[in-house]
Amino acid sequence: MVSMSSKRDFYEVLNVPRDASVEDIKKGYRKLALANHPDRNPGDDEAVARFKQAAEAYDVLGDSDKRARYDRYGHAGVSGRGATGFGDIGDIFDAFGDLFDGFGLFGSGRSRGGRGVRKGRSLRAAIALELHDAATGCTRELSVSRQEPCSTCSGSGAKPGSGPVSCDYCGGQGQVVQSQGFFRIQTTCPACRGTGSVIREKCSACRGQGTSPAKSALEVRIPPGIDTGMQLCLRGEGEAGSNGGPPGDLYVEIEVRPHGLFSREGPDLTCRVPITFTQAAIGTDLEVPTLTGIQHLSIPGGTQPGELFRLRGRGMPDPQGGRTGDLIIEIQVEIPLRLGEREEELLRELAQLEHTDVHPQQKSFFEKVKEYFSGDDQ
Repeated sequence: MVSMSSKRDFYEVLNVPRDASVEDIKKGYRKLALANHPDRNPGDDEAVARFKQAAEAYDVLGDSDKRARYDRYGHAGVSGRGATGFGDIGDIFDAFGDLFDGFGLFGSGRSRGGRGVRKGRSLRAAIALELHDAATGCTRELSVSRQEPCSTCSGSGAKPGSGPVSCDYCGGQGQVVQSQGFFRIQTTCPACRGTGSVIREKCSACRGQGTSPAKSALEVRIPPGIDTGMQLCLRGEGEAGSNGGPPGDLYVEIEVRPHGLFSREGPDLTCRVPITFTQAAIGTDLEVPTLTGIQHLSIPGGTQPGELFRLRGRGMPDPQGGRTGDLIIEIQVEIPLRLGEREEELLRELAQLEHTDVHPQQKSFFEKVKEYFSGDDQ
């Protein structure tokens, strides 16, 4: 398994700047993919590796949502159980094969055993989690509406008992050749759309589409430590493919709801704990919340507002299997808005011991600043 730290930057892979346009990213990918295409580099494993790496980079940078997560979180934003990547070369052809059309190379699905074979469309869904569920991991049920193979025709699109027939327009080739002066251009047949066959008698249930709408309930396993902006990829849970092609994938976006006590920064959690002035001055023992319960924490005398105490390993787990984050306790010293008579009396006594003038008519700091700049303080 490749670690996040060892993976190359996707912009560097495609040799494009970070502010590159969508078209420039596509051009960068096409150039790299054509140079390392398996048909042009038979038996070259390094070229195949570069071909896969280019496809992985384009899969992220060519998608506005994935690119935004990558720009913000790096590889971690598009990794985990929703890792970007392809199982084999055929998956790349299914996803981006159209980019190779016109170059005399396989890639639009024809290399996988049939003309017009297409991978199904990928879908997106979202799941919102509470922080505790994100910390421990959980299972959620997700309802997905998608196109599935028609049960009447088993996805063929033809009336039961019949089948596709050879396309008359292209002679069953799926491609037509057009002459333009000295050039001959091969394009996809407009009649059969590259399948090489047409359906004369269409299935009445799906009207020849081969698919029909359906609703499915899926069980989604959430790994511990997942964060907002990450995604899970459920392979093969997208819409049905066409002409025997594989189904698409389902990408599940994760949102972790804000928590009332903890704020999150990566694997670390922060909890702001209020204490009184006297507790900060002379020290105290506190009971502070953690994700797994209450923990005792000793606050030494002289603790300052905003001071931080770190509880190692009490934060969020790493979804990649690294170390667990920390829980940071941030001390907030509360100043009372109103004082009782006895409380004010004691504070004035303390102020006298500190040789501090707390007379109600004392000039404020801002009044002194005003006098200083006006020259009246002389």
